[in-house]
Amino acid sequence: MTSVGAGGGYDPAKFEQLFALEAGSFWFRARSDLINWALDRYFPGAQSLLELGCGNGYVLDRVRQLHPDWRLVGTELFEQGLLNARVRMPAGVELRQLDATQNPYRAEFDVAGAFDVIEHIEDAPAVLAGMFQAVRPGGGVLVTVPQHRWLWSAADVAAHHVKRYTRRELIEELRAAGFEPVRVTSFVSLLLPAMMAARLGKKETADVEGELGMAAPLNAACFAVMRLEIALIRAGLRLPAGGSLLAVARRPD
Repeated sequence: MTSVGAGGGYDPAKFEQLFALEAGSFWFRARSDLINWALDRYFPGAQSLLELGCGNGYVLDRVRQLHPDWRLVGTELFEQGLLNARVRMPAGVELRQLDATQNPYRAEFDVAGAFDVIEHIEDAPAVLAGMFQAVRPGGGVLVTVPQHRWLWSAADVAAHHVKRYTRRELIEELRAAGFEPVRVTSFVSLLLPAMMAARLGKKETADVEGELGMAAPLNAACFAVMRLEIALIRAGLRLPAGGSLLAVARRPD
């Protein structure tokens, strides 16, 4: 949920709110678990990862803990995110201020990731094209985005989203960049009815704390539901609907 690049938008003040919420939030924890499973499942020989729009470094730090010997690079447009990421990861990770539409890397990484990033950017195809150039032949990308146009709400406006994706749109953008999609699935599927009720109600404003902050018992229950959902995805089920999409795609050899 980070803005990176020309045409994107984000309120830098939200970095501090997110920094206080991420480690305890069921959504951040579950998404990180799903990303790390996909990373190990589809790129078992990887030794390096470039994350565009790393924000406060929550996902990257989890990758660092699981793969301390990897080369890890995190980029972010906003300085506050990089400062928070450095607090979270004092050493062992390269951090760089960068507009993701102007990716300078060329065939340097096994995997590139953009986790709830490209929906903030008008020229998302330029970001994906840069990711294609950054990974080695045979490598690939992991991308997560919010799904379903009909879920558009005040929360998307508050997050400075440009759009919510359909599955077809994400696949088409990946293919246009040169990638071969390997796996595309929805997630936040079992909680979709609750998300619909919260998003599509009459509330006209939204904020980070209202979206992610919740009482501990409810947060724990939601995390348990998400763990069940991740188990279904790991078993091979492609969930057809959900609040978000996960895409795995490869750069051809």
